[in-house]
Amino acid sequence: QVQLVESGGGLVQPGGSLRLSCAASRIIFRIYTMAWYRQTPGKQRELVATITTDGRTNSADSVKGRFTISRDNAKNTVYLQMNSLKPEDTAVYYCNAHRIAEDYWGQGTQVTVSS
Repeated sequence: QVQLVESGGGLVQPGGSLRLSCAASRIIFRIYTMAWYRQTPGKQRELVATITTDGRTNSADSVKGRFTISRDNAKNTVYLQMNSLKPEDTAVYYCNAHRIAEDYWGQGTQVTVSS
C-alpha cells in the first residue's frame, strides 16, 4: 500500500532546470515528512531537501538558492524544482517518506547534468 513513484529525471545541460515529482499514497502524504535524497557512486546518500506535513522546508547547503521543494496536497505529490544545475548535481534522486521510526523510498530517478 505504501508506494512512492518518482519521475522527471533526465539529461540536462549545466545551467538548465528540471522538476522532479514524487507521487505518494494519500495516508503517507498526510502523515509523513517528505524528502528528496540523492546518491552517486562511491558516496553516501545525501539529504537534499525536506518538507513537513505543514509545509515547512529545509534544504542542504549545496542546493540552497537553486533547488526548491514543494508539495501539492490535492495531488498527493511532492516536487523538487532544480534550477542552475551543475555537473555535481548528477545523481540518482530518491523520494523519501519519513516518520521517527520508519522510512519509505521510491525507486529513484536519474538526473544527469552534462554538456
